[in-house]
Amino acid sequence: MPTYILLTKLSAQSLQDPKNRENMGRDWFGEVKTKCPQVKWIDHYALLGPFDFMDIYEAPNEEEAAKVSLITLSKGAVKAESWSAIPYMRFLEISKKL
Repeated sequence: MPTYILLTKLSAQSLQDPKNRENMGRDWFGEVKTKCPQVKWIDHYALLGPFDFMDIYEAPNEEEAAKVSLITLSKGAVKAESWSAIPYMRFLEISKKL
């Protein structure tokens, strides 16, 4: 399955109550799992920089990846960017064939 990177910037309002952050995250992840059952989660990171979180996941196609972004935006994110990603070893295999 293709790999995707989701970069998320939350609204200032959703970051005001750090104690509620975990519940918001669980709610978001539960909705993604329910509405996108084919998505396979690889990892989740909190970031220091222009985005608050980075998620790495596999999805069968870009439409499923778009659903993840749309759910993210509906749950308090002001920005959600989804990027396709190629695992490095696969990238090297492709490069050698050029």
